[in-house]
Amino acid sequence: MSWIYTIPAGFLAGTIPFGLLIARAKGIDIRKVGSGNIGATNVGRVLGKRYFLLCFALDFLKGFGPVLVAGWMAGVLGKRDVPVVDEWLWMGAMLAPVLGHVLNPWLKFKGGKGVATSLGALLAVFPHLTVPAAAAFAVFAVVLLGSRYMSVAAMSGAVSLPFFVVAGWWIGRGGTTPVRPSPEIESLAPVLTLSVLVALLVLWTHRGNIRRLRAGTEPKIHERVTPK
Repeated sequence: MSWIYTIPAGFLAGTIPFGLLIARAKGIDIRKVGSGNIGATNVGRVLGKRYFLLCFALDFLKGFGPVLVAGWMAGVLGKRDVPVVDEWLWMGAMLAPVLGHVLNPWLKFKGGKGVATSLGALLAVFPHLTVPAAAAFAVFAVVLLGSRYMSVAAMSGAVSLPFFVVAGWWIGRGGTTPVRPSPEIESLAPVLTLSVLVALLVLWTHRGNIRRLRAGTEPKIHERVTPK
């Protein structure tokens, strides 16, 4: 029964527009500056590094907190052997705050790009997605250091996630793969499906960045935007 409450609660938590609120406290409508996005990257370009970190942390927590609480309330947190139905529902609870952030109903369904909130929500699905999410974040960090493009780093980390999910599942089975449908395959299906959906969602929210990258107009992480 706890899933009935935790999934919509997670969605509502995801709709809190921290980037918009932080910028508004400084007298700026972040939707009218830079890329117009309410996420941490645009906040950082306009207000500086410490506000990027603040926004990223708050967006991270609004994904991490609800998903962790959902797993705890449902009694699946920290357990490797979870009924498949509960596993699917936990994946729904993980996706809920991300969708609330990206498709924010209070902002005419125009929210952030879901990177920080997705990372928080993924890490909270312990232990099923914690290690793959941490590995994907490592890819994000390496690509960001190498390219200085936040968008490239975010998309690289997101695309790597399903591969880390499969690799973790395969290693956990001792390097063997079932030759026919089995409970092991069934247990992989929810987390793999979820990881693919997250990767596709991040790519979709970065479609404008992809166009700018192709045109050579995408700003790097250190480039600032001055409000008019």
